[in-house]
Amino acid sequence: MTGRPTRGEVGRSLARQLPLLVGLVVLWMALWNQFTVLAFVTGVAVALLVTRVFFLPPVELSGRFNLWYAVVFLARFVVDLVRASVIVAWQAVRPRGVTSNAIVAVQLHTRSDFIMTLVAEAISLVPGSLVVEADRERSILYLHALAVEDLAGVEGVRDGVLVVEARLVRVLGSDDDRRRIAEGTPAAAEVHEAVSRSSSHEGGPS
Repeated sequence: MTGRPTRGEVGRSLARQLPLLVGLVVLWMALWNQFTVLAFVTGVAVALLVTRVFFLPPVELSGRFNLWYAVVFLARFVVDLVRASVIVAWQAVRPRGVTSNAIVAVQLHTRSDFIMTLVAEAISLVPGSLVVEADRERSILYLHALAVEDLAGVEGVRDGVLVVEARLVRVLGSDDDRRRIAEGTPAAAEVHEAVSRSSSHEGGPS
């Protein structure tokens, strides 16, 4: 028979869940574009409701959080937001308008569902791009991007997403995530390698 959790176990559980709850509250306020007491209170209520009522797969956190890189990420995010807003506004009023768009697939390095979600939200909040699908098995984001006219534009969109991923990994990514980014190893490459090793063992002599 399993006994009741100790205070230490409860405290560690709350400590692991706290970054997720804070992230959900901040995301709620950002989506409503209201950083008020009411938005904060409703965000806390929604975060508790989502994590307690609805069945969700477990979110694995790295257990680390770098405050300095978090401040750097937020500062750069604001700069990207303002710059993209000006660019999209100009594209909307210029004589030739927006002549072409594109759906761009971006292969991430991280295997964390949490960081992948944060990357998708950060990209979608910046005008000019919107994540339309996420392949969590292979860590690939598909996004719709405005005014992409050639392969250089496609690569520019990919590079921008990977920069956001690298910034978030510096804030709360695991050692494996940081290693993959440093080595330039896509997450799908390790998944493919693991599947290949498994298949070769199953097909080998017994």
